[in-house]
Amino acid sequence: MSRGSFVFTSTALRSLELDKEMLERDKYRRQLATHHLSSYLMKKQTIERTQLRSNIACPVTVCQDMVIQNALYTGDLEAMQRLFPRGSTANFVIEPQGGEMRWVARGEGLWSLTYEQELTTPLHITAGRGFTDCLKLLLQRGANVDLAPGGITALHQSCENCQAECTKLLLIHGANANAVSEDGLMPLHVCTSPESLECAKLLLQYGAAINGRTLDEDDTPLHAAAKNGLPDHVDLYLRYGAAVDKQNDEGLTPLNAACSQPQEVQDLGRYFKVLKHCSQSPRTIEVLLNAYSVLKVTDTWIESVPEEALKEYKEFYESIFSLAMTPRCLQHLARCRLRSFLEGRVHKVVPKLDLPNFIKNYLLLEYRGYVH
Repeated sequence: MSRGSFVFTSTALRSLELDKEMLERDKYRRQLATHHLSSYLMKKQTIERTQLRSNIACPVTVCQDMVIQNALYTGDLEAMQRLFPRGSTANFVIEPQGGEMRWVARGEGLWSLTYEQELTTPLHITAGRGFTDCLKLLLQRGANVDLAPGGITALHQSCENCQAECTKLLLIHGANANAVSEDGLMPLHVCTSPESLECAKLLLQYGAAINGRTLDEDDTPLHAAAKNGLPDHVDLYLRYGAAVDKQNDEGLTPLNAACSQPQEVQDLGRYFKVLKHCSQSPRTIEVLLNAYSVLKVTDTWIESVPEEALKEYKEFYESIFSLAMTPRCLQHLARCRLRSFLEGRVHKVVPKLDLPNFIKNYLLLEYRGYVH
């Protein structure tokens, strides 16, 4: 050991790792704060320029007009052209009637059962329902693309509902591709279905943060895509430089997140694709296969593994193909049951259990070089 150096204990190393994670998280939250400030200043400048031109302040008002609401919710373009003539404004909040019932305090210990109101805007309604022409009209009338009275922007709404044309219109008119919702989600985080792929592509083209984190769970868009079984989204995000080793608050990487989600039996046939593309990485394949209690091994699996990989990892692939005629072992089935019970808490709970380390590692899908 050289002079002036010393040995770090495992506790000290873990402390340094935690400090590093905390610094990274603080850095990310500062970036978000800076982004929010920049967005606010841009909006403020836009409002000030508008006021200078018209010399009239235009505060956001609440609209309860059922005629306007009916035109918006049905996508009636002709009615909207009459209701929003040139020179009118589309910058107002809508308080729709109805919805869920909830108890509300009225003061002096009195409570009443009233309808829960969720504020929205004309942009949210038209963007979420794919009324492209109506949305275009509202944008021409100067609707604020980043207004979020209900906690989400119209861009969140269009992406969540897989409305690619509306998403494109909003982005062209300056919608913030990294806007953070009340729940701490960016638009990329709500692209959680196969039909949302075009929305995800547009967001990335307009500067969406590929490694942006959710505020509550610290998930990246790659985590969200992996959890929801979206291979095309995963491929897209990787091409845009998504980090494959980022851990969320539960310590899960996107790969862990994908493995932790239960799959339907009819989806198991897709495994041969995994074998084909990951044949040179037995560690990856083992983790994936050990996340399931049932494997439908077929001849297609064998045909999907290149000959050179079969030779290099002979024992590993033989252990997989031997399951074609036999069920998984009882030990593995017990592991699957426990992991299913713990769901997303596996990596938090298992290390705290009073169990031998080899059992903990087994539950955490440690690499063993074979599948049983």
